[in-house]
Amino acid sequence: LTGVLDDCLCDIESIDDFNTFKIFPKIQKLQERDYFRYYKVNLKRPCPFWADDGHCSIKDCHVEPCPESKIPVGIKAGSSNKYSKAANNSKELEDCEQANKLGAVNSTLSNQSKEAFIDWARYDDSQDHFCELDDERSPDAQYVDLLLNPERYTGYKGPSAWRVWNSIYEENCFKPRSVYRPLNPLAPSRGGDDGESFYTWLEGLCLEKRVFYKLISGLHASINLHLCANYLLEETWGKPRWGPNVKEFTRRFDPAETKGEGPRRLKNLYFLYLIELRALSKVAPYFERAVVDLYTGNGHEDAESKALLLDIFRDTKSFHMHFDEKSMFAGEKKGAKSLKEEFRLHFKNISRIMDCVGCDKCRLWGKLQTQGLGTALKILFSEKEIQSLPENSPSKGFQLTRQEIVALVNAFGRLSTSIKELQNFKVLLQQTR
Repeated sequence: LTGVLDDCLCDIESIDDFNTFKIFPKIQKLQERDYFRYYKVNLKRPCPFWADDGHCSIKDCHVEPCPESKIPVGIKAGSSNKYSKAANNSKELEDCEQANKLGAVNSTLSNQSKEAFIDWARYDDSQDHFCELDDERSPDAQYVDLLLNPERYTGYKGPSAWRVWNSIYEENCFKPRSVYRPLNPLAPSRGGDDGESFYTWLEGLCLEKRVFYKLISGLHASINLHLCANYLLEETWGKPRWGPNVKEFTRRFDPAETKGEGPRRLKNLYFLYLIELRALSKVAPYFERAVVDLYTGNGHEDAESKALLLDIFRDTKSFHMHFDEKSMFAGEKKGAKSLKEEFRLHFKNISRIMDCVGCDKCRLWGKLQTQGLGTALKILFSEKEIQSLPENSPSKGFQLTRQEIVALVNAFGRLSTSIKELQNFKVLLQQTR
């Protein structure tokens, strides 16, 4: 992958260098800090679009009580899992049990952490929110330690996983049904078209609708990269060994194996990185105000976290080839406004589809990354409000909840990791040739 990306004046090599030497080491550090490592999520929300038939849907996960003397036990799948009919086949049942083991969410939390959350909630409630996230108030919402639940291959695959992505692309990407979008290598082939008519059609779309498709495709590519880079390579004596799986990477991204589709997906990953990078540079004034704390109750740690975040903002501002979002929604006012609303509703729908993901860990990271991207879009569409923020008081015009801040940073951290992993795969592929 080399050269300039479509729809922006930025080249891949510049992003690689900027990410490797400036952003990646700092964002890794930031994600390890208490404020950013705990994310509140409701993994029990029912799928609003179809009956939950997910292969190995880990719906009955429960949090076991934590004995204070020991490291508490995480979430395990209950015994009453509803398997699909096909799963009566013993091989599928075996797969399912394996996936249960791999996909379980570890919700270990110390008592100290629990007390900190009560403080955070009080602090969050005292802020003037831009929007209320009803999900956080649900009794089913729980805090998850993201460091104990890394995004990786969980064994979740097959028709259920395929249905989620298919629904996202087919029903939410401003696409007429007559235009076939290639989803290789996951999709059955549709004859000789190879999706070229889709790309001809895409190029004829307005910038905003092209951007929407690229963001979703970039997110899909990023998630696939994480699964390839953190793959269960072997499990000997109960000790799993995780690492990069070159064969899986090739299957998903190699031009020959994907009929030219793989490099397009990876370019969309870079495009998504640029969009979220731009949002970080735009939201800096919100955090630069003294009134905004990354509050955990530990003053010293909070100050260090904020200093590190502001340092990352300085780096994002120094990047000289940002995407220019002013070119979006710039047409006549009425049309631009309705297009922006359509954009928002399509995106909201995609975040709801994440409740249809059958594996808890995949659902957790799917929800976090869509919320992070949603927050980035909210920032890009709120430039005037951010510029007119009062220095010493919360603003009614623009607010970010702790949830949105945690999602924004971790979602960008995932993209930064994807681009770093892509460099690793390039080296591994050269070694295998």
